[in-house]
Amino acid sequence: MRVGVYVDGYNLYYGARGLCGRGTPGWRWLDIRMLAAELVARRTNWSGARVERVVYCTVRIDGADNPEGQRDQSVYINALRAAGSVDHIEFGYYVSRVKYAPLAVRDRAGRPVVARPAWPVQVCDATGEPVGDASFMVSYAYREEKGSDVNVASHLLLDVFRDAVDGAVVISNDSDLRFPIEQARRHVPLGLVNPSGKYLAGALRGQASDGVGRHWWYQLTSADLKKCQLPHTVEAYARPPGW
Repeated sequence: MRVGVYVDGYNLYYGARGLCGRGTPGWRWLDIRMLAAELVARRTNWSGARVERVVYCTVRIDGADNPEGQRDQSVYINALRAAGSVDHIEFGYYVSRVKYAPLAVRDRAGRPVVARPAWPVQVCDATGEPVGDASFMVSYAYREEKGSDVNVASHLLLDVFRDAVDGAVVISNDSDLRFPIEQARRHVPLGLVNPSGKYLAGALRGQASDGVGRHWWYQLTSADLKKCQLPHTVEAYARPPGW
């Protein structure tokens, strides 16, 4: 059983950071093929399964904004290639914009609560009377990663429909992948790996018996990530300090 693995790199990174801790070493230097092979090997109903193809979808960090991050990411990407941890890397892109929104704070559930005028900062009309229903508008720089979810979906469906794989694993908790995952499940068994500590997106749920059946779901742990690390040095590429 040939298994294709399709990874949303930023979804995996931020999920792993939430699981392990931003300043904690020991999880960033991830061997993606090793991780995928570990997860697939646990499936008793996927007898004889082997990881045939690993597709890693990511976006290059902008060196103008984050030169150290760009250097570390380049080292990691080169190490993945040198180690044979991935078979193909598909790059998306960033979109930078200025956006406008009302100033807000979080409530206990993390939802936005729009800030209203109150002393010592009050909004008044021309007569000096408070305007109670006013809000404070702010402009802010907004950078959005684009393309990774589309690239994951495209490679998944291309490989399934050209019979390049007999099973698939998708590492992402992005609800935008609902439709391509539903379609893939009609043709091959599919494992969905949630790389975060959050609940699985409702759009990605389903039944193990959907379509051809033998589907499964898994939520990564910090132990999974720390267990599956590349060697400290891969050819000319050494793990960055703090990783």
